[in-house]
Amino acid sequence: MSEETTIDKTAIIKEFGANESDTGSSEVQIALLSARIKHLTEHLRDHRKDFHSRRGLIALTARRRKLLDYLKRTDFNRYTSILEKLKLRR
Repeated sequence: MSEETTIDKTAIIKEFGANESDTGSSEVQIALLSARIKHLTEHLRDHRKDFHSRRGLIALTARRRKLLDYLKRTDFNRYTSILEKLKLRR
């Protein structure tokens, strides 16, 4: 298994936040959710019958979807840049 077990939150916050203490902006929240989604997806590849984690994954994707919809409504340029940075299809 070459899977990374931890998510480097500080690196994500540095990359997507306005400054080091910016943890609440939509971009940072979307990036952190995307990292957790990626991590859970890898977990579910190995553990197909882990339905509790699958339910959590569905909740995370719904939360990310809502944040992306909000960002699209309020600031379309930020929305397109975050999609490009995270390589999300939309």
